[in-house]
Amino acid sequence: ERTVAGKDDSGDSGFQQPWEATASPLLPAFQEIQQQIVRETFHLVLKRDDNICNFLEGGSLIGGSDYKLIYRHYATLYFVFCVDSSESELGILDLIQVFVETLDKCFENVCELDLIFHMDKVHYILQEVVMGGMVLETNMNEIVAQIEAQNRLEKSEGGLSAAPARAVSAVKNINLPEIPRNINIGDLNIKVPNLSQFV
Repeated sequence: ERTVAGKDDSGDSGFQQPWEATASPLLPAFQEIQQQIVRETFHLVLKRDDNICNFLEGGSLIGGSDYKLIYRHYATLYFVFCVDSSESELGILDLIQVFVETLDKCFENVCELDLIFHMDKVHYILQEVVMGGMVLETNMNEIVAQIEAQNRLEKSEGGLSAAPARAVSAVKNINLPEIPRNINIGDLNIKVPNLSQFV
């Protein structure tokens, strides 16, 4: 991952990770640089013919010959990975293939709209494949199994997040003829305030 150089209040140069830049005054500059890199990458990849190899030297904003752009073109989608020059081009092409096939399986024929409206899920899938620059998993069945487990967890948590509202509703609907003034639980005696003054 690339870092954004900056100066702290003491004047010392330091490095910030991109996710740390969101809370700093460098955010607009970081976003502008990010957009310039995306535009440059887009133009470098788009001007290439389909019969040319799928890797090229990185643009001037990325680091030139120190980095490579490796891409695959599927219908209307381009998937581009920026890697350092020591990475295997064919290995990254295979990694892109695994990533796209996983997206295809999760979204049932992935398209631009899936990538736009489900960016969080796309990032999660990518993090199952690669994290911190290291390839974690290339077995598509394992990746899909992890994603399905995450989806099940999210659904079960969705049921739990509604529980407090259901509990409040249930308490409101209790029809007690008389509200108790004291609640005794073992040695514990709880005095209940007069709630009618709050209603």
